[in-house]
Amino acid sequence: MPPAQALISHASMSAVSPHESRQVADAQRSARGQQNPAVCPTDNEAAVPRNKSDNKRSLDYVWRTGVAGGLAGCAAKTVVAPLDRVKILFQAHNPHFLKYTGSWFGVAEAMKDIYRQDGPMGLFRGHSATLLRIFPYAAIKFLAYEQIRAVVISKKEHETPFRRLISGSMAGVTSVFFTYPLELIRVRLAFETKKDSRSSLRSICRRIYSEKSHQKPLATDLTSGTASAAAAAVNTVAPRTGLVNFYRGFSPTLLGMLPYAGMSFLTHDTAGDVLRHPKLAKWTTLPQPENAPPGKAAPLRSWAELFAGGIAGLVSQTASYPLEVIRRRMQVGGAVGDGHRMRIGETAALIMRERGTRGFFVGLTIGYVKVVPMAAAAFFTYERLKMLLGV
Repeated sequence: MPPAQALISHASMSAVSPHESRQVADAQRSARGQQNPAVCPTDNEAAVPRNKSDNKRSLDYVWRTGVAGGLAGCAAKTVVAPLDRVKILFQAHNPHFLKYTGSWFGVAEAMKDIYRQDGPMGLFRGHSATLLRIFPYAAIKFLAYEQIRAVVISKKEHETPFRRLISGSMAGVTSVFFTYPLELIRVRLAFETKKDSRSSLRSICRRIYSEKSHQKPLATDLTSGTASAAAAAVNTVAPRTGLVNFYRGFSPTLLGMLPYAGMSFLTHDTAGDVLRHPKLAKWTTLPQPENAPPGKAAPLRSWAELFAGGIAGLVSQTASYPLEVIRRRMQVGGAVGDGHRMRIGETAALIMRERGTRGFFVGLTIGYVKVVPMAAAAFFTYERLKMLLGV
């Protein structure tokens, strides 16, 4: 630049007030934003202002997502509580209800039997423990999914079915780890059927804590006696009572949660993508609310959201049901039989001997009837509460 022009430019800049300089700078930034549009609406902070709840790591976003997830879980479980009670009795082979298994009429007769014995509240036996468990469980699950998804799928081009599956599976494992003892207590409460032998929540906890694990005797070597010495050492070291009892059946729960939670979130998100396709959007989506975070997908209509959630429940239940049956049998191991704490392989072998391959799918029909509306209600409530809370 020639010296004369530089002096004129410097003089003109010095004549502009600081307020006008800021306006010029803002205009230049806006022009650059129009020339280079953001890939994601949140990439350009000047073009799209962000609220506190838009930041997924903020405390505001965390509590809103947690509350929405917890209430969604409670609503879903309340809808299907009577079916859940009957399903547990079928899965755990309660001797009083074995005659009802295997047919739709059996489900209805079992519910009538419970109603005659205990009244309407009998159908909700153990539901208070369910709500105590399900609120933190669902809150942690949905919150963990949002947080893990934000890390695993940091950009739109990274969004693949495998990453969705991994995000959902990790969220499910995280939630079940913190809430499994309450699930075990709920199953024990629901398993009881005799009216004159009702147990309180405190007595159930005390009983589970004090249950002993009966070790199978090892084959004794008559010449050396080394096996008996090994058995004595095992009985000395291995925990037989205590808090470990509250995690009975935890291993198959983890294995079952991987396909269940992963397929649930994957199927729901994939169904949502299909329903939001431009050719279907005018029939399946609602207008974007004013408080919606930037870049958030348009909300689905009620029927479409319920449909996506129901399909998610159907697919996830099918994928994880055999491991769920194994888990239930392990959980009630101290309530029936000799209290021997069976491993996953032992439990699976026992089920196979008793009923063959069909034994792993006992109660699957009623499982569909329960899980499909439960998943539909959970996802619907969660998405609507998120929309209400602006997250």
